[in-house]
Amino acid sequence: MPPIHPAVSKRVVAEQRSSRFHAVAWRWHFYAGLYVVPFLLMLAITGAVMVFFTGFQNRLGFTVHVTPQAVTLPVGAQADAVLALRSQATLREYIAPRAPDVASWFVVERDGLTEAVAVDPHTAQVLHLVDKGNTVFAWAERIHGTLLIGDWGDHLIEIAAGLGIVMIVTGLYLCWPRGATRWAQVLVPDLRLRGRLWWRSLHASVGFWISAVLFLFLLTGLSWTGVWGAQFAQPWGTFPAAKWDAVPLSDAAHATLNTAGQKEVPWGLEQTPLPASGSAVGVAGVPAGQAVNLDTVAALAKQLGFEGQHHILLPQSATGVFTVSADTMSGDLKNPTKDRTVHVDRHSGRVIAEAAFADYPLVAQGMAVGIALHQGDLGLWNAALNLLFCAATAFVCVSGIVMWWKRRPARSGRLAAPPVPRDLPLWKGGALVICGVALAFPLSGAVLLAVLLLDWLVLSRLPALKTRLS
Repeated sequence: MPPIHPAVSKRVVAEQRSSRFHAVAWRWHFYAGLYVVPFLLMLAITGAVMVFFTGFQNRLGFTVHVTPQAVTLPVGAQADAVLALRSQATLREYIAPRAPDVASWFVVERDGLTEAVAVDPHTAQVLHLVDKGNTVFAWAERIHGTLLIGDWGDHLIEIAAGLGIVMIVTGLYLCWPRGATRWAQVLVPDLRLRGRLWWRSLHASVGFWISAVLFLFLLTGLSWTGVWGAQFAQPWGTFPAAKWDAVPLSDAAHATLNTAGQKEVPWGLEQTPLPASGSAVGVAGVPAGQAVNLDTVAALAKQLGFEGQHHILLPQSATGVFTVSADTMSGDLKNPTKDRTVHVDRHSGRVIAEAAFADYPLVAQGMAVGIALHQGDLGLWNAALNLLFCAATAFVCVSGIVMWWKRRPARSGRLAAPPVPRDLPLWKGGALVICGVALAFPLSGAVLLAVLLLDWLVLSRLPALKTRLS
């Protein structure tokens, strides 16, 4: 038998190592999917509900229309109609109508309940009232963020998002063309196939096409989480109040402006302290001699260039401020680079602080754009594409389950995980690469390390249990 040429021998060894590493990546992809898929399905479904109301209706429900008229009543008169209906309530917020044929909204609080009231801006007639924390959008947002179980739910979703990124990385490696595979087979599913091969072709193609968007959505979603988001990313990307030279600050952060638990304040401002009223700082705002109230602040907002839908939040304490804002986070705008927040001293009417998109740190600017894209705020095209993306994500999850179901041994009682290849010198390097991706997100990294330790300390010493999980 003639000797094997060294070049051929090296190529064979390289192909064997690549094949074994492919098997390890498949195994990681499978186990990450066991945890991620239920959460990803939930995020896709609740995300679609939120996008529908954000992009096509209103976060408070279906859009309330009115008959346009030549005269619009003062905002204060509209607010009086709301307070006449809810005499014991505290007025929190005014939301200006997006167009002349759309109602104004007022947010009030009473007895621990946050209500939103739609008012005809031309007649001050109350048209509709909703419990802001009990709308379809609000329920979808709470499930999307916490599974309705508070911090524990937030942590579970954060773990899923981090492992989801591991799943994307391994999935891309698995479907990347190698050997006889061509890009056309990845980019276009082969619908001529049958059975599990048909599902695998569709799973790989759809997964490849949505991978970049899914990564962006998971990353922007992680920015809201309690550990990686609130303790790492958000403090690093928060607008620094020091930019407001000599402006007195309160103990409350901008996040306190959110009502009914909904995220409405821009991500880059949530942890920034609010300015305080009662000083002589700032520039001219409400004209001297005029009372500083909802009407005069609404007039000032127009002078400052706020048009269409924008928010005016009323001060809730002696040192509180009027806050005028328009941003994509609240669904006011379709262009995040136009985000703007202005604070007005409740006593003097002076404009004491302002933060616009151009003032945000670079990270906050990126998040403002990324979150707007995530929520479908950039226009009808964005909302429509997001709904399509949610459907594609749900399909990838379902197709993964179907493929597993079709390949599992019938009545074996085994999990039917991809087998561990023997003689794999690169397995440690592969594990380190995957752990390195996950360790960028502390909770997900901790879970992965715990799984590795469990496998080493327990499963490897209990053959029967290991067989069940294989």
